[in-house]
Amino acid sequence: MIQEIKSHIEEVEAFQSEDLQQIEEFRIKYLGKKGLMNDFFKAFKEVPNEEKKEFGKTLNQLKTLATDKVKQLKETIESKQEEKGIYGDLTRPAEMAPIGSRHPISIVKNQIIEIFANIGFNVSEGPEIEDDWHNFTALNLPEHHPARDMQDTFFVQRDPKDILLRTHTSSVQVRYMEENQPPIRTISPGRVFRNEDISARSHCIFHQVEGLYIDKKVSFSDLKQTLLYFTKQLFGKSKIRLRPSYFPFTEPSAEVDIYWGLETETDYRITKGTGWLEIMGCGMVDPNVLTNCNIDPEKYSGFAFGMGIERIAMLLYQIGDIRMFYENDARFLEQFKSSI
Repeated sequence: MIQEIKSHIEEVEAFQSEDLQQIEEFRIKYLGKKGLMNDFFKAFKEVPNEEKKEFGKTLNQLKTLATDKVKQLKETIESKQEEKGIYGDLTRPAEMAPIGSRHPISIVKNQIIEIFANIGFNVSEGPEIEDDWHNFTALNLPEHHPARDMQDTFFVQRDPKDILLRTHTSSVQVRYMEENQPPIRTISPGRVFRNEDISARSHCIFHQVEGLYIDKKVSFSDLKQTLLYFTKQLFGKSKIRLRPSYFPFTEPSAEVDIYWGLETETDYRITKGTGWLEIMGCGMVDPNVLTNCNIDPEKYSGFAFGMGIERIAMLLYQIGDIRMFYENDARFLEQFKSSI
């Protein structure tokens, strides 16, 4: 009987196949419930005592070889199928990709654009690298004007002509007025740059949305009603106030505050106990700006406004540090997966 087992060992060692059905039949023949291994184990008690040791050793060798052979042949077939399937099987389940999300700056910018689009404002864009005329001079800021110190500038080139990174998107409005005649109703979202220290409340790179409306008989009350509509749509707040301020390109000028309320401890903290929050600057377009852009100030008037998108986003999402917008921390960005 030992010789019979050894003959099966030779048969197992010689067996090769790439057919899964043949491999399964081979497994059943040797390792199935009614296979040869069970028959040999049952015959073990009939083996003479002096032969049992060699019989058991040979039988275990057969079982190990048969088990390993089945495993090896199946793995070889699966490996070939896997390699072929990587490119060939289009029904193969794809690996799930992580779900991305919009950046909070993009979310807020798109909300602002949509709100103003509903009342007829289009979107205008311009270059981030500007010349002195469009960034300063045309906006009533001639050379050596003290108000230029309000905006610390990154200069790219000083001679023979000042080239700089734009400090506001008002430069886009200048270009738009140069190329279009009233009526003009446009908003200019974009990235701007100022040479400022980076802290929790300020950054050298940030985003603005500036609006411009030029037409006949445009009044300050038109400006106020437009801003009231905007604050109702974005914040759900219906109470605003305009405080006198100064901007070189608007006259009169004002800062816009919304009444945030004092319902929670957070409200007290962010409004410093007043209930009011500043959200933007605005004013009537200075006649000199219209003249610089070849628009007749005797015939047309208009208003302009501008806001920082980061500041709006910080209010809407209660974000305490502006630097979080630029660190690309996945834990922070994942919070906006459900946002529009």
